[in-house]
Amino acid sequence: MTVLERQLLLQLGDRLKQLRKSQGIGTVEMAERAGLSRTTLSAIESGSPGPSMGNYLRVMSILGVSGELAFLAGDTLRPAPAGTAAARSTRARPEVTIHVRSSPEAHGLQDLQSLALHAAAIRTLGRNPALLGDAKNTLNRWMEQAPESRSMSLWKEWEKILARRTFRKVLGQTQNAKELRQASPLVTILSEPERLRVLKEVKQLKSGIVLGTDVGTPALQSRKP
Repeated sequence: MTVLERQLLLQLGDRLKQLRKSQGIGTVEMAERAGLSRTTLSAIESGSPGPSMGNYLRVMSILGVSGELAFLAGDTLRPAPAGTAAARSTRARPEVTIHVRSSPEAHGLQDLQSLALHAAAIRTLGRNPALLGDAKNTLNRWMEQAPESRSMSLWKEWEKILARRTFRKVLGQTQNAKELRQASPLVTILSEPERLRVLKEVKQLKSGIVLGTDVGTPALQSRKP
């Protein structure tokens, strides 16, 4: 998943959460109405890629915004069939343009970068599980060199995470997940090219990215502030 895709999910999750609150619906009621567990609802409102599209759609339907997905899935953005009057028309073709930017707050961008780096590291581990040993060695070295560090409690959590491979815990938007990412040995396994790729995507998102469609053809380009 690219940084842009992650940002879009984060924004969607936050929007659904704000809509739920504005409509006075609590998490227990929303979970019951959507037929979801509160854990799944929390993941959706955190913009997690874990829940299925169907689960996202359930929440969107209850909040009255499923029509936006229907617009995307409908015929509006498709090119006119060849040979039809619409295809021969000389009128300007419709275009939809969306400008995507990261949170204007510095810590929001930093957390998005950290989240993207960890997601990349977890994918790297999937391709090369032997790198898990490198992360463990790095963690052990930190703990030995700084036994009085304020990060020690987080490092001990990381011992359990690495041993059990429960990486989903560090990909959330909870305060604990954010603190774990700040004290993480996991991103040290990333190669320099992979790390630079993520940083480049984050930099593009900071400047702003334009997503556009012109008769169904997608376009993506960076936008300077």
